[in-house]
Amino acid sequence: MASKKNKRNPHDKRRLTKRKLREWMYGYIFILPWLIGVSIFFVYAMVQSLRFSFSNIIFSNGITFNALANPWDNYASVFMKEINFPITLANFGLGLALQLPIIIAFSLIIALLLNSKIRARSVFRMIFFLPVIIATGPVMQQLTAQGVSSVPMVSQNTLLGILQGLPEFIYQPISDLFSSLILILWNSGIQILIFLAGLQKVPSTLYEAAKIDGASGWESFWKITLPIMKPMILLNSIYTVVTLATGGDNEIIQLIYDVSYAPTKGYSYGAAMSWIYTAVVAVILLIVFLLLREKSDRRVKYETKRPDLKERRQDA
Repeated sequence: MASKKNKRNPHDKRRLTKRKLREWMYGYIFILPWLIGVSIFFVYAMVQSLRFSFSNIIFSNGITFNALANPWDNYASVFMKEINFPITLANFGLGLALQLPIIIAFSLIIALLLNSKIRARSVFRMIFFLPVIIATGPVMQQLTAQGVSSVPMVSQNTLLGILQGLPEFIYQPISDLFSSLILILWNSGIQILIFLAGLQKVPSTLYEAAKIDGASGWESFWKITLPIMKPMILLNSIYTVVTLATGGDNEIIQLIYDVSYAPTKGYSYGAAMSWIYTAVVAVILLIVFLLLREKSDRRVKYETKRPDLKERRQDA
């Protein structure tokens, strides 16, 4: 009887496959509106922009594409005519390198505090997420114009006077960082929320076991919390880079906008500049991914499959 029960039905695999296909079909049906929206408003526009960058377009009774003698003329013109463009890109990269660790560290610290057992946690969570809702668009422009986003001590040049001896391409990003420090921290609401969601998934039994073994809170953070939060750190880093690269107060985006509507340059010129900027951002994202990704330990995986090798190595 036992052998008959353990004997598998040859149709079980087919039923399991049909079940998976049905689940996949339901999943694709749910994300179908998103796929349609991305295809129409993102992929199509991206392909058109790439096509614009390799030609000279004229807006007269529609869009007319004029082929260039060299398809890369627009890209070459950007580096030949826009002398300040490489400097602006370098300032953006340096400013991003300064802002990213501050935003990630601040978000993680606030998430740790909001995850602790304190009174009125929900109120504090709402307070830290509120700037994400209200500090956008015209509201942010008005706050910036009134000097709310800057630290008074920095705005009076009492701190930045020490750094004035540095080269311009180093001094300018640091100056922008301190002058908009509050504004940068206001953009940490989403990151705090993601970190908070990750911290709530950490089993409390790990901390209890570490406490029994005599580990302090600082040791528990480095040995338990931080390793578990590595995927969240990578996710928040990528999100922060994209947010800063596409922000409305980005000088490069404003430069691309001005160039696109300039009579002497045009939309093709602006499209080429935007694709150069996209390539730079893609390289930055790749660097962030390579630095923060979880590196798999092949030896641990191999010893998991062969525990006898681990025991031999410990005995040796």
